[in-house]
This record gives sequence, structure tokens and C-alpha cells, in this order.
Amino acid sequence: MSQNSDSPEENVVKAIPEHKTINPIIILLGILLFAMFLTYVVDSGSYQREGKLVVPNSYQTLDKDSSLSNLFNTHTIDDENSAQPVSLIGLLLTIPEGLERGAGLIFMVLIIGGLFGILTKSGAIDAGLERLLSLVNGNIYLLVIVLMTVFSAGSTFLGLASEYLLVIPIMVAMANRLGMSNMIGFSIVAVAVKAGYLSSVTNPLPLTIAQPLLGLQIFSGASIRFYFYLVFLVVGILFVLLMVRRSGYVKDVAIHFSADKLSVRHSLMLSILALSIGFLVYASNQWHWKHHALSAYYIGVCILLAFVSGIGANNAANAFVSGMKKVLLASFLIGIASAVAVCLEEGKILDSVVHGLVSTIGDNNPTLSAIGMFFSQLTLDFLIPSTSGQAAVSMPIMGPIGQLSGVSAQTTLNAFLFGNGITNILTPTSGTLLAYLATAKIAWSDWAKFIFPLWLLYIAIAIVLLALSVSLGY
Repeated sequence: MSQNSDSPEENVVKAIPEHKTINPIIILLGILLFAMFLTYVVDSGSYQREGKLVVPNSYQTLDKDSSLSNLFNTHTIDDENSAQPVSLIGLLLTIPEGLERGAGLIFMVLIIGGLFGILTKSGAIDAGLERLLSLVNGNIYLLVIVLMTVFSAGSTFLGLASEYLLVIPIMVAMANRLGMSNMIGFSIVAVAVKAGYLSSVTNPLPLTIAQPLLGLQIFSGASIRFYFYLVFLVVGILFVLLMVRRSGYVKDVAIHFSADKLSVRHSLMLSILALSIGFLVYASNQWHWKHHALSAYYIGVCILLAFVSGIGANNAANAFVSGMKKVLLASFLIGIASAVAVCLEEGKILDSVVHGLVSTIGDNNPTLSAIGMFFSQLTLDFLIPSTSGQAAVSMPIMGPIGQLSGVSAQTTLNAFLFGNGITNILTPTSGTLLAYLATAKIAWSDWAKFIFPLWLLYIAIAIVLLALSVSLGY
């Protein structure tokens, strides 16, 4: 983790030692190799589908030659009723295909990096943070509670996630200004967003797909999910506050922040940024903007900020390129993460894994069945980190299992939401998580060590809430 050595307050906070970490490319390449290995040891199979939706009880195994001679295959099988393991050449081909699949998110991350390159070059971010911190006397505890509540509310009610990519660099800069690591600033956003997604009170992304597949009215059961949301949020806030304290932040030590008024130019730039974020929230929900539309929007904001910054066209362009360079590595990681799913699809073992997980869920005890569904979703999300994709695959299968085992449709939904959300806090195959880490300049291995205690705690809380849901007949 990095420490801001230029901060005059570094003498009042405990230094965070530098340490060597495994390059995330090695971690993801290792996962990709493991995915290739699975195509040799796991039987291939498939469900019938109606569009993107799986047809329950339609799973069938496919013929496959799993001999190691397939490692050197140079051709693929087009027959839908047969399969073959992924070869070494096929493994290499999954990487450019993964980059192509993740292109929308990759370009969006690069453009956001460039945008903050312009803001940093102009000095607007530093000036704005000085003013904000002077207003609250540098009280990070107060800021954590307020900011995490706001961020999580946007996530659980509106489904905001990628929209917060614009906010992460600001939170990181705020933490650095207080003499703390990037990790603290990043966790304020990341933990809040995940706490909101876990319960998804009215989050349209999972609910509009999952609830109809379970025969539920969209947004039904929101009142109970709201209480679940409060539980996850409070625990998340307490965890971040504890990490702030452990980082060496001392509330009672006076730190001087400039109380000077912002210049007209800086005020205008920060106002444009705030308004652009606000309009982005409205537009992405009103018109369902996808990656291409979002990237185009960010480019427009970049041009406007460059014009207002007063640093000149050439300097603005250089700052934009410099900002992109800082997130280039993580952008490539998004492509490798997508390649894992490509590899599993090429070997036709994704449906086999789903079928295997489902078969472990008992139907004698509704509480154990609900918990079994949760752990199945927890595991499945590692292979299918897409919320909508996981809902389309698992809900048509989990629904009938829930009915047979006495688990209500709402509890089946919660098992999906908890499993999907908790895994996405940690999984290195999640493109959104990698994009978050890219903008914060944090290695995935460092994040995994930091968040692992909360990850385990959230699993325990999810089990308790599911058992409570079953006992209440929810």
C-alpha cells in the first residue's frame, strides 16, 4: 500500500511499510490455467435454453475426449452434442477474446483515468479536498459514515456501481491528504457499494431479471430487504472505521487544512464534475446507458473540463494520456478475467458446474436448503461474475428446488443476492472489481488481504439472515 510521502501530516500517522506483492497478471494467468485444467477433469454438459434462460431438468452430458493429446489441438469442434478440452493454443486465444468482451469496460476505465489526469493537472482535486476537509476539521470518522451511507443507498436503491468509478480517485486523494493509504479511500466506496448490492432493496439490475423467473412481482419484499441492508451497511461502516483507526489516524491531532475559498476556475471544474456525476446517475437509470454510451459521455466531460481548466490543449492532452497510463495494467487484467469465462465456455463445463452445485442442495430441511443455495451461488459467482448472467442461469433451476424443499421464492432470491454480492467483493474474475482497483491503483492481492475478514463476516451474517428468513416464512 502506498503512503503519501509529501503530506506534512505524516509524522502523526503510523507509516505503512512497503512490501512486495505478486503481480496480479500472474494471479489471473494462474486462474486461467486452472480453468483450462478443469476442462480436462470435469465432464462437459449443457442445459437446453430458451433465449438466455436455462430450461430446468434439461441437463445432459456431452461426449468428450479428455486425453492430454488435446493440449496440442489446432481445431475446434462445432458439434453442439460433443465437446473437447481447451488446448494450449485455444487458451492463448481466450485472452484476445476476453479483451474483446471486456472492451466496453476497458475503454471506460482508460477514459476515466484520463479524466482524472486532467483534474489532477489543473489542481482542482487538491483544492477541493482542502476545502472539504477544512469544513469538517479533517474528521474522517464523520466522513466515512456519511459517505458510505450515501454510496450504499445509491447502490441498493438505484443499482449504481460502475458510476462510482468517477468517485474512487477523489476518495483515494482524500485519504492520502489525511496521511492514510489508498486502501482506506477505496474501501469507503467499495464496501459501501457491496453492502448495498448484497440486499438490493430496489436495485433494478438483479430484481428485474431474478424476481420474474421466481414468479415474484418486481421489487416485492423490499421492506425485509431494507432491514438486511441496514445490517450489512452498519457492519461495513464499523469495519472501515476500525481499519481507519488501525491505519494510525489520530482524531485529536491537529492537522492544518487550507480554508481559502476555491478559485473561480477550480469551483467551475468541480461543479462540472459534480453535475456530470448527478446527470450520469439520472441518465444511466432513465435511458439504461451501457459501456459505449458511458464512455462517450466521459469523453464529453473530459473535453469540457480540459476547456475550462486553463492549462492549454497540449497540456490537457498530455495529462489525459498520463492518466490513462496509470490504469493501463488493470485494464488488461479485465480482459484476462473475461478470458476465464471464455475458457470455461469453450470447454462446455459451465453448465456442468451449475448442475453439480445444484445436486448438492438437499430438500429435506428448508434452512439447510437455503444455506446450500447460498453457497452454490457463492461458488457460481466466481465463474459467472455477471449479476444478470448468473440470475439467468441459476434462477430457473433454484426456483423449483426451493419449492420442493419448502424455501420461499423470496428467500431463494436472497440466497442469490447474498451469494452474488459477497463473492463479488473478492473475486478476481469480476471486471467491475478490477476496474475499481485500477482507478484506486491497488493490487488485487492487497485488497484480498484487507477485505478477507469482512468477507468471512458477511458470509456468517448471510447464513443467519437466511435462517431467520426461513423461520419467519419470508
